[in-house]
Amino acid sequence: MTDPDILVVGGGLHGLSAALHLARTGRRVRVLEARQVAAQASGYSAGGVRTLGRHIAEVPLALEAIARWHRIADLVGDGCGFHAAGQVRVAETQAELARLSERVARLRVEGWAHEELADAATVRRLLPAVAPHVVGGIVTRRDGFAAPLRTTLAFARAARAAGAEIAEDARVTTVERRAGLWQLRTREGELHAAPLLLNAAGAWGGRIARAAGEPIPLGFNAFQMLLTDALPPFLAPVVGAAGRPLSFKQSETGHVMIGGGHKGHADLDTGDVRLDVPRLAYSARTALDLFPILRDARIVHAWAGIEGVTPDELPVIGRSAVADGLVHAFGFSGHGFALAPLVGEIAADLLLDGVSRHPIAAFGPARFGQPGAVSETRSALLQPAG
Repeated sequence: MTDPDILVVGGGLHGLSAALHLARTGRRVRVLEARQVAAQASGYSAGGVRTLGRHIAEVPLALEAIARWHRIADLVGDGCGFHAAGQVRVAETQAELARLSERVARLRVEGWAHEELADAATVRRLLPAVAPHVVGGIVTRRDGFAAPLRTTLAFARAARAAGAEIAEDARVTTVERRAGLWQLRTREGELHAAPLLLNAAGAWGGRIARAAGEPIPLGFNAFQMLLTDALPPFLAPVVGAAGRPLSFKQSETGHVMIGGGHKGHADLDTGDVRLDVPRLAYSARTALDLFPILRDARIVHAWAGIEGVTPDELPVIGRSAVADGLVHAFGFSGHGFALAPLVGEIAADLLLDGVSRHPIAAFGPARFGQPGAVSETRSALLQPAG
């Protein structure tokens, strides 16, 4: 097995996107995935592709990423189930509508016009089945949704076709920087070494960072989703709510997917998740309040994937503040799916050139405060987070 130029920890969407971009430059790339590709958040997310409602710091990345989604087949050879059906965030009260109006005004000041304020009549034209108490909302026309598992597997195929290796069941247990190389040992005892390392380990990204000598605060959530049986078509855009958690869409098959950030229970050591039924019920009630057409629908499936969440709910994207040859891309806090086609390029640029042309200062790992520089011979065992 040829020694790689770059190691990537994490076979989720961001790690695979980076591997694809790196391999297409001719670099030898090896991805180490603890379980299987798309085993956690990347394969189990809501699949929302949105610019709507982004934190101001994320807006430039989201706008660039949405342009890539509109030509995603050019990047990975697969349409990824992407539908540019638009997204709508509904307001149920005048106070919520006023807050949405303030947001749109702030975006205009920054020079962004992708979010449009919509009155009640406009929302009802877009969402004929919406409840009568909805008073308006905001709309983005180029947003939509994609199929999470299909998308992640498409990135894996494209990365492999470009020459990247993807090693599954390769859980990293130790991280060491020695003689200019990152040396990672897996649970099976295999040693992998390369001068450059990308930490794209998702909810486990904090552990990799800590083992590399750079503690970065990271929690985790098991974001839950519900799926109904097939219903006649009644909804095209993805729907969210201004005043309560909701992510709501209908697929081509008629099934309705309901989410919005309600959390189950997870164990990072085993990767197991356990659903929280009362919170799932809350999600279902929210959807029913906004779309009474669901009153006769049956829930046929529920699931959750583990995602890393930072204290400020912004991702960690950037070069290590303390260690040479290390770049981080994790902690997307439940809203990283849509950014992946761009984040892979950013990570590749940071690894190869040390800089990115995209505005990522707000996501730097140093924003949480850092220890001193890591010694060249530091070695650490990945222990469970406290």
